[in-house]
Amino acid sequence: MELNLKDKTALITGASRGIGLEIARTLADEGARVVGGARTISTELRQTTPYTLSVDLATASGPAELVDYALGELGGIDILVNNLGFPYTRPKGFLSVDDDGWLEALNMNLLTTVRTTRAALPSIIERQGSIVNLGSTNAHVPVPVVVDYSAAKAALLNLGKSLAEEFGPQGVRVNTVAAGPVMTDAWTGPGGIADTLAAQTGIAKDDVIGQVPEILGSSTGRNTTAQEVAAVVAFLVARKAPNANGAEYIVDGGFLKAV
Repeated sequence: MELNLKDKTALITGASRGIGLEIARTLADEGARVVGGARTISTELRQTTPYTLSVDLATASGPAELVDYALGELGGIDILVNNLGFPYTRPKGFLSVDDDGWLEALNMNLLTTVRTTRAALPSIIERQGSIVNLGSTNAHVPVPVVVDYSAAKAALLNLGKSLAEEFGPQGVRVNTVAAGPVMTDAWTGPGGIADTLAAQTGIAKDDVIGQVPEILGSSTGRNTTAQEVAAVVAFLVARKAPNANGAEYIVDGGFLKAV
């Protein structure tokens, strides 16, 4: 399917690696002019787009700085993908997370999206563009090891629906793409979810990663790839389904069973 993204400008947060990098590559391959923001700009992102900015998006001013860069370089924003997020692992559960921990998780997984969206919306409204927020199946599933992350992603889902309700009449579409486990650094990196589960279960880390689909009851028997998530994002930001708004699209291999 031709997505007709040529000459569209797409701004992606957390674009240096993992799902964000795959979204950047996919939109660039479809002809979009991609602006990627991250604290550290990877070689892979530089190879994907000349429009990159090293910025700490977890600060109060970082998101607006990235939006200003995109507007200055390319004149406007048609697509915003709020990808930035991180699942802090809490192996000791709820009582181990103090106020600073909660604020850290909410800032990284909710307020970065709030701030970036607030800064980008005037341009997106003008161009009747599209916003996609990267959610998580943890918004629906209570998992103590990521209790604050799960709560933040549930709030993010509600935010997306609220934005769709308010700005839909102005031609702006806002949707959420929620992924199940994707084997990025959040899972496989040092101190990631796989390490936490390995410590809790006494199972080797590589075995934990291999058993994730079985443990979670995935109907496909495998983990979701970053490329699969990026493909759904690309479809949503294109104008092939212009009345898709305020919805959540789950890419999890059948992990969620609830109707």
